[in-house]
Amino acid sequence: MNNYDKFLDFRKKYDTFIYDRYEIIYDEEYMNIKYYFNIPGLTWFYPQIKINRKYILNDDINEEYLNSLVFHIGLIELVSYFKCTCSPNVIIKAGYINDNQIEWFKKLYFNGLGEFLYINNISTTVDELMNVTCECEEKILPKIDYKGIGNLISVGGGKDSCVSLEILKDEDNNSCFIINPKYPSLECSKVAGYSDERVVCVDRILDRKIIELNNLGYLNGHTPFSSVVAFISYLCCYLQGKKNIVLSNESSANEATVIGTNVNHQYSKSFEFEKDFDDYVNKYFGLDIHYFSLLRGISEFQIGRLFSNYKHYHSVFKSCNLGSKESTWKWCCNCPKCLFVYIILSPFLYKDELVSIFGSDLYDRDDLLETFKEILGYGETKPFECVGTYSEARYAVSLLIKKLGKENLPVLLKYYLDNYDFELDGSEILKYNEENNINSYYDSLVRKELDKYV
Repeated sequence: MNNYDKFLDFRKKYDTFIYDRYEIIYDEEYMNIKYYFNIPGLTWFYPQIKINRKYILNDDINEEYLNSLVFHIGLIELVSYFKCTCSPNVIIKAGYINDNQIEWFKKLYFNGLGEFLYINNISTTVDELMNVTCECEEKILPKIDYKGIGNLISVGGGKDSCVSLEILKDEDNNSCFIINPKYPSLECSKVAGYSDERVVCVDRILDRKIIELNNLGYLNGHTPFSSVVAFISYLCCYLQGKKNIVLSNESSANEATVIGTNVNHQYSKSFEFEKDFDDYVNKYFGLDIHYFSLLRGISEFQIGRLFSNYKHYHSVFKSCNLGSKESTWKWCCNCPKCLFVYIILSPFLYKDELVSIFGSDLYDRDDLLETFKEILGYGETKPFECVGTYSEARYAVSLLIKKLGKENLPVLLKYYLDNYDFELDGSEILKYNEENNINSYYDSLVRKELDKYV
């Protein structure tokens, strides 16, 4: 049975998904949040979030707001479990959302599952995918006087968040924010000068029944993780008493993964989602908390140029998903993210410094040729990974070949030279993207950092 037939069969067999309730339980050390999701006739799911109580610095927390923020996290957490059957009817019993909010979440679910639908050859529309109904009575949040101070900086352990940490290093009242902390993210925070007390770590615990169902053949695929980051970081920003949630998503994240469609692996890193999210929380929470990406005005190429100068991070950062999970914390050197980061840094660091970081010269790997072509835009699709635009990759490779000359090139650079034209016009890549959500003060910090390395 192909995946589209499974999609139709599961929807018929399991026609309802229920977000039943959530619990907030405090013990001596943690705020423990537990969600209850149910697919009748199949199973219950109980994902959890754990936040150490030492991170709760706001001494004037409104319980109604706290419950609403926790409830909203569940509205996006449910996607990871909904997708196994794609039940056509989603019932919300855990809290109240109105019709406009339902439409907002349906848009996020549909676009955030764009890659999942594409990979599984599922053709549907935003309205066909699910019908969402809320069975709770309306509850209006009270107006509260909340004035946040400082930044909560999301740190993933890759080059992008390191650039944000560096740009904001002289700001007061900053904290780092990490979900499921691992060595690269913790070390990057430490290198940036953050003590353990200023690194807010959240444990997000998936219900492993979803993995068991995936192994049994239920539907699986990419979900919009950055939207999970958005809602959990908003809660932590409130618990910390901060004003800003600072992301490190660049302008390149706006490009579709499958050109000519709306399928974007990075949808929840896009400016469209960022603006939608900021509008949503301003309308329905009204707190003095601003969600924005500090690097939205610049490209992956510009981020690479900046990061190449921050030598103190080079031994600890990881932009490789596999390498960030393994106990060795090494770059896998086989995935699109490894190769793209290698490409984007190569005009500035090639060769000795890059080999020192990655362990080998990835341009000398003929087994990476198909991945290389996909990153450059000469494959069927862009890799389903967080990589930059085609034009950025071509520009970086063209600059490097021009710098090295045409003799004795490694295999991938030789292939480019023999098969493609140079693209040395970087005017669009180097142009500051004015479509961003950055206020004038933080905008000036980014532009000032760029001017250092022109």
